[in-house]
Amino acid sequence: MSTVRIAAASAHFGRDLDFDLSRIAKIIDDARRAEARLLVLPDAALGGYLADLRHPDPTALPPALSPDDPVIAQVAALAAEMIVCVGYSEDGGDARYNAAVCVTGDGVLGRHRKVHLPAGEVAAYSPGESFDGFDTPIGRLGMLIDYDKTFPESARSLALDGTEILSCLSAWPTSITNRAPRMAQDRQAKLFDLYDQTRAAENQVVLASSNQTGSLGGMRFLGQAKVVGPGGEILARTWSKAGLAVAEVDVSAEIDRARRVLRHLDERRPFAYRGGAE
Repeated sequence: MSTVRIAAASAHFGRDLDFDLSRIAKIIDDARRAEARLLVLPDAALGGYLADLRHPDPTALPPALSPDDPVIAQVAALAAEMIVCVGYSEDGGDARYNAAVCVTGDGVLGRHRKVHLPAGEVAAYSPGESFDGFDTPIGRLGMLIDYDKTFPESARSLALDGTEILSCLSAWPTSITNRAPRMAQDRQAKLFDLYDQTRAAENQVVLASSNQTGSLGGMRFLGQAKVVGPGGEILARTWSKAGLAVAEVDVSAEIDRARRVLRHLDERRPFAYRGGAE
């Protein structure tokens, strides 16, 4: 694989799908001007996130879109030659999922339903059941949706499936129970960066992490979009403001360099792990 530019977005999205599509079109245009081949948009970029994570109002949930909703086709058309990952609330018939889809102008490349649901989301969504990598023109990708990356097994499952680039889509707020006076001091801000860097380093893969910004209901989102190399180093970031983190990476070469001496996936000892960890 040759060098590729990867972009991760920090931006605010709400319930108005027309507004969201307009903002997505602008971000895609910005990423295209930056010559990015991959753009990772935040979780819930189509329809916004929950307004209350403690007690979600069932009458005020994000609009549920079917997997083949025309809105997703519009994002694919906007993507054209680019690869774009975007989050939305999926109508699964008898269940609703916090979901993500990866598209190009040619159609859908991959899908993911969030597996790990924090306490508040349980009232609004059903959990997904697997982590699956998928092939793209720039290599094998896998997607995680915010709380998924708290669990090492999530990214490890994708790495074992051959994933080279982890796309982490988030709507990650500041601490709800113990909000700090400054975002830089916030516990969740620190954890968000820690998880991004650790998941990349422990699996020796490239990671692109997006997030929402601004406020919705009683929540304030962190931003902090970034691209992380396979050694855990942050290659580009937005901090708390809206914008794009763009990094140029030779993915295969950087992964090979990280695994030249220590190959974490090959050096595992699964028999020694509790709970049947792989």
